[in-house]
Amino acid sequence: MRAYKRTRDYQESVIREMTRLAIENEAINLSQGFPDFDPPEEVLQAAYEAIGSSHNQYSPTWGNLELRVKLAEQYSNKLGWSVDPEKHVTVTCGVTEAINVAMFGLLDPGDEIIIIEPAHENFIPSALLSGARPIAVPLSEENFRLDVELLKKALSDKTRAIMLNTPHNPTGRVFDVDEICSITDFVVNNNLILITDEIYDRILYDGRTHVCPGSIESLRDRTVTLGGMSKTFAMTGWRLGYIIASSKLMNAMRPVHDYLTVCAPTPLQIAAVTALNLPEDYYDDMLVDYHNRRDKLMSTLNSLGFVAQTPEGAYYVLANYSNVPSIHSNKDSRSFAVWMTKELQVAVVPGEVFYTISGYGEKTIRFAFPKRLSTLQEAADRMESYFL
Repeated sequence: MRAYKRTRDYQESVIREMTRLAIENEAINLSQGFPDFDPPEEVLQAAYEAIGSSHNQYSPTWGNLELRVKLAEQYSNKLGWSVDPEKHVTVTCGVTEAINVAMFGLLDPGDEIIIIEPAHENFIPSALLSGARPIAVPLSEENFRLDVELLKKALSDKTRAIMLNTPHNPTGRVFDVDEICSITDFVVNNNLILITDEIYDRILYDGRTHVCPGSIESLRDRTVTLGGMSKTFAMTGWRLGYIIASSKLMNAMRPVHDYLTVCAPTPLQIAAVTALNLPEDYYDDMLVDYHNRRDKLMSTLNSLGFVAQTPEGAYYVLANYSNVPSIHSNKDSRSFAVWMTKELQVAVVPGEVFYTISGYGEKTIRFAFPKRLSTLQEAADRMESYFL
């Protein structure tokens, strides 16, 4: 049997691999970014009712109309321009599909796309599968800030797009106004497309605000905004994402979505409308809970000798373990993550998987903290029993 060239260089997702390893070793799963608590009860009830009311067949390919209307209403306010539910919104099977739809629809074979690293492990494979060439640009390892001069060095006559993720996975950075302005100038001056993954836009700490690049007038027609329900409403298994973009960009992407998945799950789209109609109190309470989770994990890591920047958004910590008092702290990040999962029964992700640039991500692991405080306490107890 012949080799399959398109996928021969791919391995399984390391994040999903670590989840499997966690299950095998009965470890607390702080590797994959999913909550260990349910969505709001009224959203679950809406899903039950949708299933029981015969909403179990295909939806319109671009998404349930009521859901698209609600998203258009919200994003018209966020972006400052009139988002048309018929022309500018497409509901996808999670942001993962949305990433692939954007890259397959907007990149031609041989095009280059700049990927800011560390980056979610889906970005590079999606670019390669589209036939494009990913060009990695690193954030500063000291504070995870973006140096626009590195973007300029990565530019070539084949550069077509740049991929941005804010709030950022795996570092927890929220790109500030100065960084967004620098990216804006770079994109506009070089006639590029900006694909921006904003799945964590409602999970922000210490009073920070999220800047939607698509709200900047000069980026309006060249930005693809990706979002979803998974993180904000604790429904990662529902696979509900969406794309917001101008008609010209959307028309190039919609055929890809059509032939990849036809539509997102119908009853869950209906229930998502209930989620989007939750009062502002829901978001306030959610942020209080996430502040507490973040602070609990950071307190634990600091006490054990890990070095990490306090997250500004999202729900991850990328921590350096070089100073942790253990004979295992000289291991590479993959070996250290496997050791923690098997021996301490706390599953994490090796930091090296978020980089393709040699020398970056060494001695780092990522912790995900969308967990009950009792779960985070149990993880702390397990780590403290070894490290202290």
